[in-house]
Amino acid sequence: MATLEDKILGEKLQNYCSSSEDEGSADEDSRSGGEEDKTSKPCTANAEPAPVNNWNGTASNTGPKGVLEDWRRFKELEAANREELAKERFALAKKLTMTVKTAREEEEAKEIDELEEELNELFDEGFLMKYQQQRMQELMTQLQKAPNFGKVVTLKNQEELLNAIDKEDSKVTVIIHIYNSGVQACESMDGCLNILSADYPGIKFCRIAANIAGLSRHFRIEGVPALLVYKGGQMIGNFVQLISELGDDFYATNVEKFLIEYGMLPEN
Repeated sequence: MATLEDKILGEKLQNYCSSSEDEGSADEDSRSGGEEDKTSKPCTANAEPAPVNNWNGTASNTGPKGVLEDWRRFKELEAANREELAKERFALAKKLTMTVKTAREEEEAKEIDELEEELNELFDEGFLMKYQQQRMQELMTQLQKAPNFGKVVTLKNQEELLNAIDKEDSKVTVIIHIYNSGVQACESMDGCLNILSADYPGIKFCRIAANIAGLSRHFRIEGVPALLVYKGGQMIGNFVQLISELGDDFYATNVEKFLIEYGMLPEN
């Protein structure tokens, strides 16, 4: 009967003669007085060649232990290949997740591309020139419609004072100087406002005497020079006794800076 090793390595019984047969022939030779070698000898008969195993790997040990070791190594390589394949699949899935767009996203991207193409067609050189000319014309029209004062208006009575405040365009800022004749600071303020009225023609500068405005004697002495600022019929600034702020000797730049700080004048 073939052993396990014979099954693994191939049937070898047909390639070698049994040692028991040699022993039988050796006993017969000893009885006949002949000296023969008792060791087993390979048969020289017409023996078929051993079947070739299909295993293509290499192993240092062709016994059962070597085969088991080769099988274990084969399983390790197979597991490593599965792990590497899983990593590749995960990387591919991640890439697809990052790059694939939904149908809605593709539609939105297409709409954006079409809009950009339309804008590029519109914003050519000819269109921009035409738009620039149209915009300049609109600005010129607005400037022509805007009130242009350019000087200080002296109000002679309280009615003119009320009309200057209430009947002016709601977009126009009205600055009224309350003065008292013979006060040096009031004369300095008149000179400053004459300069500012030319620099800010869109601002309406006016002046009225404190006694004509119906203000008290105490105000005519202590409160002047004073600046009252109105817009849309509402008072937005009330600055009295400006000597404490500007001193007795001041210039148009000082008054301009003061009004800009309080938001009464636009920054040029």
